[in-house]
Amino acid sequence: MSTAKPNSPALPTGNSTNLKGAVGRGLLFVFLSALALLFLVPILFIFLNSFKGKFFISGDPFSIPTGESLVGILNYQTGLELSGFASAIGWSFFITIFSVLAIVFFTAMTAYYITRVKTWWTSALYYMFAFSMIVPFQMVMFPTVKLADLLNLNTPWGMIVLYLGFGAGLAVFLFSGFVKSIPLEIEEAALIDGCSPLQNYFRVVMPLLKPTAITVAILQAMWVWNDYLLPYLVIGVSTEYKTIPVVIQMLVGSNGNRDMGALMAMLVLAIFPIIVFYLFSQKYIIEGVAAGAVKG
Repeated sequence: MSTAKPNSPALPTGNSTNLKGAVGRGLLFVFLSALALLFLVPILFIFLNSFKGKFFISGDPFSIPTGESLVGILNYQTGLELSGFASAIGWSFFITIFSVLAIVFFTAMTAYYITRVKTWWTSALYYMFAFSMIVPFQMVMFPTVKLADLLNLNTPWGMIVLYLGFGAGLAVFLFSGFVKSIPLEIEEAALIDGCSPLQNYFRVVMPLLKPTAITVAILQAMWVWNDYLLPYLVIGVSTEYKTIPVVIQMLVGSNGNRDMGALMAMLVLAIFPIIVFYLFSQKYIIEGVAAGAVKG
């Protein structure tokens, strides 16, 4: 009389899947933490050295400022007194804020028009904007400076016009991609309810463009705020309209001599506003991406 062997109990597959998921999430966390540390180390390096004496920065740049190497806020005072940094902050804020506002306002309307109005010349205009993104600045640098001089654009107000021209390519490209995802039925319903074309754009379309507008604003603000070459070529160093990157570069002497302590302090003050702006704006990007995913 033979006895049947009992079947071996099958291993639960759920626990194995959960274990693999936990390992995957752990590896992803380690990778992202290492990547974040890689990006934060240069900022931490600049911040620590901004409190050191200039000779200690050259001798031991990776040490923590203590004892003789610690000079407190002396580097910040030196940088503000020697470089005219206070006025540069004001002009940088003025140029950045109004340039970003102009880029977002005008390019959003442009992208909406060339996306909704299908003609051969709107298509050509779109490809011209897209092509402008791949043209190196060095190719148009000399004509831009000459044109700025002829049209008296070598002022902070003229810089807004120049940044609008250089930033329009990327902004129109991003806005056009998002406008294509907006259903036409939403706009048609607004028109049936009595909205004019302008009311349709500002009351219906523009609120839907908010996530893309904030993304464009962040990208353009980081570019305009940190840009050195265009203000240096157009405005120059001999006027009162110098921006922060131009002022920081002036801390380097004609013979290559530089006050590294003051230079590090001014770099900290230069990157602080844009970091704060990004930290306060990134939540709107995440919300906008989630809203766009649900809407689509």
